[in-house]
Amino acid sequence: MKPSLQIGSHATLTIEVTEAMCPAFDGVVVHHVCSTWDMAHHMEVAARMVLAPHLNDDQEGIGSHIHIDHLAPAPVGSTITVRAQAVELDSSTLVCALEARDGRTILATGQQTQRILPRTTLNDIMHQATARSGAHEQ
Repeated sequence: MKPSLQIGSHATLTIEVTEAMCPAFDGVVVHHVCSTWDMAHHMEVAARMVLAPHLNDDQEGIGSHIHIDHLAPAPVGSTITVRAQAVELDSSTLVCALEARDGRTILATGQQTQRILPRTTLNDIMHQATARSGAHEQ
């Protein structure tokens, strides 16, 4: 990992809530707000944005944990700003604090952990998972 990644490194992602982001079960939209799983997805993306520029060519990151508290709804059409900030870091792990806001309203908070591995190690892990599941590599 490059020494440019430090505690306090951060990234911001801004998204607009669309109908496609609404929670739906069996094809029926139940609320016209950003779903928790979409909120989690965008928080993961923001955390990845913290890590990605600092990886060496022979490294890759993989998410290993996410925790979010979804505190308030964000209606379709609203703008969400997601911020991820490095709060823990060692040679193989990055932990980011997460916050999503709609203006002054805090929509969600949380934490995401990524493991940093050599690409060859991660490729081996993925190959073993594919073989174990009986799935065919594409």
